[in-house]
Amino acid sequence: MKPKLGVLAGGGMLPVAVAEAARAQGRDVFILAFEGQTDPAAVVGREHAWIRLGQAAEGFRILRAAGVAEVCMIGPMRRPSLGELRPDWRAAQALARIGARAFGDDGLLSGVVRELEGEGFAVIGADEILSELRARAGSYGRRAPGDEDRADIARAVAVLRALGDCDVGQAVVVERGMVLGIEAVEGTDALVSRCAALRRERAGGVLVKMSKPRQERRVDLPTIGVATVAAVAAAGFAGIAVEAGRSLVVDSAGVAAAADRGGVFVVGIAAT
Repeated sequence: MKPKLGVLAGGGMLPVAVAEAARAQGRDVFILAFEGQTDPAAVVGREHAWIRLGQAAEGFRILRAAGVAEVCMIGPMRRPSLGELRPDWRAAQALARIGARAFGDDGLLSGVVRELEGEGFAVIGADEILSELRARAGSYGRRAPGDEDRADIARAVAVLRALGDCDVGQAVVVERGMVLGIEAVEGTDALVSRCAALRRERAGGVLVKMSKPRQERRVDLPTIGVATVAAVAAAGFAGIAVEAGRSLVVDSAGVAAAADRGGVFVVGIAAT
């Protein structure tokens, strides 16, 4: 019998996909949902409990009472202010340990992983359960990047490598060598929307997403899905490149179909 899995659920329906895949593998699953973060539809008909994000002590108690041995953190989470977080004693203790590392997402999430492991939980990546989500090399759909697109992708990779050392951003938009925007706290969709107004050519520009050099791979891997493809097409950009093996593509068939409908390319790249 495989260990019971606790899904620490962020937004969207990826937590549901992980929970269902784990159940299909013979696992019992428990969902820990967070007020203001988790989609209520993700817990319907599933064993679960709700807590505030700052209730670390209660969260650990609930996971143990549910018999959880392994945990998977999946789904986007909006970073709250300290006032919204209202950390309990255990969360305050964790934040004090994480300290300055919390300024970047990877530093914060790596700290959260250490706290979970310190409490005796094994942390596993969503791609260990849903291996088909890992981005593969090559094109999704009929289109492929042209020479100018490939030059923009190379430029974007160099920018993200440099920024990654500072724990800033997993995505950048580049058009004909010009960096139009870098992902900060707003997320990928907002980045694409912001950059649409800066586009100079009718069919140029690429969105590139890749892991940071010291990425905690078990949490917060760069992710795209059908909505990302639709946003890039609506903005008038040429396409998307994601790092093969170190990014997630949700619904690859849907992504390929959306790329063909929108007249854009989606490609997995080996970012060396």
